[in-house]
Amino acid sequence: METSPISQLQAWIDSSRRIVFFGGAGVSTESGIPDFRSQDGLYHQQFAVPPETILSHTYFERHTEEFYRFYRNKMICLTAKPNAAHKKLAELERAGRLSAVVTQNIDGLHQMAGSRNVLELHGSVHRNICQACGAVYDADWIMMTTGVPHCTACGGRVKPDVVLYEESLPEDTLTRAVAAIAASDLLIVGGTSLTVYPAAGLLRYFRGSHLVLLNRDATPMDEQADLCIREPIGTVLDAISVTPMTKEQ
Repeated sequence: METSPISQLQAWIDSSRRIVFFGGAGVSTESGIPDFRSQDGLYHQQFAVPPETILSHTYFERHTEEFYRFYRNKMICLTAKPNAAHKKLAELERAGRLSAVVTQNIDGLHQMAGSRNVLELHGSVHRNICQACGAVYDADWIMMTTGVPHCTACGGRVKPDVVLYEESLPEDTLTRAVAAIAASDLLIVGGTSLTVYPAAGLLRYFRGSHLVLLNRDATPMDEQADLCIREPIGTVLDAISVTPMTKEQ
């Protein structure tokens, strides 16, 4: 009898001790946060200025107030809660099976669900930093401000700790992500088109046993994956049972 995709995934999870989850915007769509590149995503909506332009370093520097209008309206969603995928990944970490979550998301939902080792490649809306003195402000504070937010301590301009277009990924986070992926025995990739570089290029460091792709649409890595599942990520991971690591493992 042929093994179902979820049963196969369950078997690989049960035999793994260093799982890494690599995720993108599709992980949070079930929490009500829109993704970017799908048909219903942010980049398919009509704006006077394309979102890719607004979310660039150049636009932030030249049109800071307009940047913040978009950032508050489209990038911060404080009502969103972790979904089944976030919760299951946190459970896998507590059980000693998952060693890291590498995420392209900036919403902080993995941490809210209880995950501890979360490597945020693109930063977080929950950290906003004064460019003059380094003071840190959370997303709630940003939402209470208007126009361009300025530091209450020194008056400096506050910038979101998110990686904008034209900016480099944080070197320390990138190094830790490469190390985690290289050491993993099972890499589960979910909710990402794998078209955004350099983040998508991290998959080339995987040398483990099985690569699993959980994504609604096809990706450039499908042919190299050991298993592709097209169901919603929360539905798939919610069907997985978690057993703690044994001494033998």
